[in-house]
Amino acid sequence: MKFLHISDVHLGCTRYQLEESPKDFYLAWVDVLRKYAVEEKVDFVIMAGDFFHKRNVPPETMNHAFAGLSLLKDAGIPVLTIEGNHDQKHNDTEYSWLRSLENWHLLHILEPRNVEGKFVYEPWDYDNENYIRGGFIDIGRARIFGSAWYGASANWAIPMLTEAIKQNQREGAFNILLLHTDVEGHQTHPIPALSIANLKELKAVTNYVALGHTHKCYEIDNWAFNPGSLEITSIDEYRETRGAWLVEIAENNEVVARHIRDYRQRPFQRIGFDVTGIAEPKAVTEGVLAKVSGEAREAESNESQPIIEVTLRGHLGFPNSLLELAKIREEAQKMTDALHVRIKNHSAPVEYAVAADLEEDASREKLERRVIEDLIVRDNRYKNRVEDISEAVIGAKRMALSDEEPEKILDFISLKTV
Repeated sequence: MKFLHISDVHLGCTRYQLEESPKDFYLAWVDVLRKYAVEEKVDFVIMAGDFFHKRNVPPETMNHAFAGLSLLKDAGIPVLTIEGNHDQKHNDTEYSWLRSLENWHLLHILEPRNVEGKFVYEPWDYDNENYIRGGFIDIGRARIFGSAWYGASANWAIPMLTEAIKQNQREGAFNILLLHTDVEGHQTHPIPALSIANLKELKAVTNYVALGHTHKCYEIDNWAFNPGSLEITSIDEYRETRGAWLVEIAENNEVVARHIRDYRQRPFQRIGFDVTGIAEPKAVTEGVLAKVSGEAREAESNESQPIIEVTLRGHLGFPNSLLELAKIREEAQKMTDALHVRIKNHSAPVEYAVAADLEEDASREKLERRVIEDLIVRDNRYKNRVEDISEAVIGAKRMALSDEEPEKILDFISLKTV
């Protein structure tokens, strides 16, 4: 038995508002499908959430979704998926674009029903008139279970998932669970993650846990696997290993998983420049362009043009308004033939050197946390609780951007600030 495990396709992502971005995500996904699903003749494909980047899907993105899924349907390869936080349906409707794809017989959404506070699994099935959405499906000797997006409540949900799967196991089957969540020790978001201890409760009822949500690759005990996103949704992820898992299951249920990274992707590069001690704007321009000339990757024939981000750091000795940012961007683009050059000014006037001592390639998340911590520590009411308050601020922001319900955000803030 062989299957392809992907997650976080994020079709429709308009990275940096570039019109080429949605096509990047489509091309990466379709290239993976052609090379590692169709050509490898897998038995099925599993997608562990965030197929779309947003709930409201543009027509172009639906065209991309239809084209890729039709490729698999024509090859006779079924697709099993769950909803992630980016593509889940709204609470007041049973409809979503992901569910429309299911109605068109292009994929199967697997999710348990919540009946009086308990999870109930039913087999997935349909006829030509009435769809019966279920929580698990059998393909060969695999029984594949789905789940929902639980967010900060993942630790609460796992014991109930474990019990529900236990009641629906098939003798001799290879049990797979699709789960969209961060895991303790591997998360890149400040929202509380699923603990390793709770995750491992699932070992008693599963042979393979197909994870999604975190945009980097990792595996736990050759049993729980996270492939990472197929493409970069933000340049902050450019150093992370990402891709897909091509998985073969031996007759004795031994898992042999190969992480796939050889497919079409947009190249990214981040270059830092320290402005400390430079007194003239022209000198900053010359210094940045000299560094770009020496370090930046140039566009190669038959390859996607790179996206380059130049970050200015350190203590600026003159007003920000004098920086020649447009000139730097224009000249750097000419030198590299990059698709896009982004200039980020993280320098600070000497008198306001907040977080200026961070390392040159610090991520946006790390910089954001440091700035918030620096502001909190100046307030005597909170300076002894810097970590809790900063996690409350950053976590609430992330949850809001993920369309979490206000009540859940309030509960999270209360938990961190009580």
